[in-house]
Amino acid sequence: MPIEQRGVDTVPDAERTSGPRDLMSILLGSNLCLGVIIFGWLPPSFGLGWWASVSSIVAGTVVGTLFTAPLALVSLRTATNLSTSSGAQFGVRGRLVGSVVGLLLALGYTALTVWIGGDVMVGVLGRLFGLPADGASYAVVYALLAAATVAGAVYGYRVLLAMSRVLSVGMTALLVLGVIAYAPHFTTGALPGAGGYLLGGFWPTWCLATVAAGLSGPIAFITLLGDYTRYISPARHTSRTVLHATWLGLIAGLLVPQLFGTFTAFGARAALDYAGPLVSASPTWYLVPLLLAASAGSVGNAGLMLYSMGLDLDAILPRASRARATCAVAVVAMACVFVGHYAWNAQSAMTSFVLLLTAIGTPWAVITLVGFVRCRGMYDADALQVFNRRSRGGIYWYRAGWNVPAVISWAVGAGVGLLAVSLPSYEGPLLSLTGGVDCSFLLSGAVGGLAYVLLTAGAATDRETESVTTPEVTSRV
Repeated sequence: MPIEQRGVDTVPDAERTSGPRDLMSILLGSNLCLGVIIFGWLPPSFGLGWWASVSSIVAGTVVGTLFTAPLALVSLRTATNLSTSSGAQFGVRGRLVGSVVGLLLALGYTALTVWIGGDVMVGVLGRLFGLPADGASYAVVYALLAAATVAGAVYGYRVLLAMSRVLSVGMTALLVLGVIAYAPHFTTGALPGAGGYLLGGFWPTWCLATVAAGLSGPIAFITLLGDYTRYISPARHTSRTVLHATWLGLIAGLLVPQLFGTFTAFGARAALDYAGPLVSASPTWYLVPLLLAASAGSVGNAGLMLYSMGLDLDAILPRASRARATCAVAVVAMACVFVGHYAWNAQSAMTSFVLLLTAIGTPWAVITLVGFVRCRGMYDADALQVFNRRSRGGIYWYRAGWNVPAVISWAVGAGVGLLAVSLPSYEGPLLSLTGGVDCSFLLSGAVGGLAYVLLTAGAATDRETESVTTPEVTSRV
């Protein structure tokens, strides 16, 4: 299969041959991995019991999916990725905000997937063959996972789609076996090793779990969904069909692995760490399936994340090819893997990462969705590519390529979110207004969206809703 040549340029309709089933395969197959499964471990590690953990994950996932899924329709109309599409609201240069947010999201989740997958692989190989859990072993396993991940990401969308189709079936079977393997020691009570509620009370802790474990899953896709729907033709598939496929794919693709993570956390008594207890509590017959889940699942998920990172860096540096950009970000991701393994506490690092990225990413997504509603899904696809062609002009040029009110609205929303976040090592000053409950994503989205609506109520609305024609693009930069 040839290497994909498309970067963030507009995909011609003749190449948009994917459909809603392909979208569901990607969202299901790529998420059945330890990098997503481990998020189901967070609520038990916070001190919640089984039913409280399940309810927090389900509530956060459903709410997040209802908010995130409509973003899939943007790239369905623009035939490019979401960060480039956001140029309609932020300007063809201002859409770099989305590229940076997307790059950080994908970078963190790529590193997390390789990190957790590699740790489980080393543990399993230690039980099977006596592999020592030293620095050399981790380095070799991480490198092998990274090499396979880079290969899939460089080859591009078609290879990743084929991989996801296989994983959606194979990983489901492995997870079913895992339920059987860990069922004998399953309990519904809170794990004593967690040391009680992390935030001192049930509801603050439950809300933290809802955001950190449930809501963070769909929010991770705010810049990724367009990577897949740009290959779906609106002439052959309706918006409703694509939206329904996105809803089903996200809910199934996130709830299945995360609830498996919650189940195994209780079955393995994994209170303060997940990878170690998961391997130690595994019956011998499940070690090989666990090894397959840790390796193949990690490559599938990290491959899609790395693919998205390559697109985002390609959007930031138009002179770089997608393949070169992918290799470059892979090096950074691997550095994060080693830092995560040797320097970070898993629970603290994961919680801080998802809460911070949710706070800064939500207002960007809200502004992009407000713009989509305003323009009724009508975009000038050619004008969105002005920055990539190193040109000037077009309907989305605004002021020197930046829509300043939109960028200010995002910055204000993100700032409010960071002031309202509750991390293991930091509490924002606005928490006193919410009773100590982390509402950072709600506040950041609401403030950013409201600021955008108010600041762009006049001229920007006219620009977004005017008839789409092919405007003149002037001289090259």
